[in-house]
Amino acid sequence: MRNLIVMNLNNLSKTTKRSKKRLGRGYGSGKGGHTVGRGIKGDKARGKIKLTFMGTKMRKSLFHRLPLQRGKSKLKSLKPKPLVVNLKYLNLFEKDKTVNLTSLVKKGIVKKEDAKKFGVKILGDGELKVPLKVALPCSKGAIKKIKKAGGKVE
Repeated sequence: MRNLIVMNLNNLSKTTKRSKKRLGRGYGSGKGGHTVGRGIKGDKARGKIKLTFMGTKMRKSLFHRLPLQRGKSKLKSLKPKPLVVNLKYLNLFEKDKTVNLTSLVKKGIVKKEDAKKFGVKILGDGELKVPLKVALPCSKGAIKKIKKAGGKVE
């Protein structure tokens, strides 16, 4: 018996590459003419529909149903931002002490009500000269400076 090579059509390599059919570019585009795959009449056949469109002209869109807000902050988040404490203020602590909400309140760096309501984040402005254990969220720059001073971030 001779060795026969079995060829399947699904194993053949592709010989042609066709580009995507472009809508609305005439008969030569390969999509046909007239309606060009868009259906007959209506907004979808004629152009793009806004993302904010809610279905009919009678129903107000979501943006029209929301209360009017004026000024620069109308597109900003209403979520409260955490209180910012810079590294230079942590030099008040003794060596190898843990820095958390209660210790910051005791030293008078933040107010108790604000700290519990908004939270606290430590940013890397200034230099830290004392090694500390920090149990609060920190920025990347603050983490580098805390580790450089010999402290830890938990």
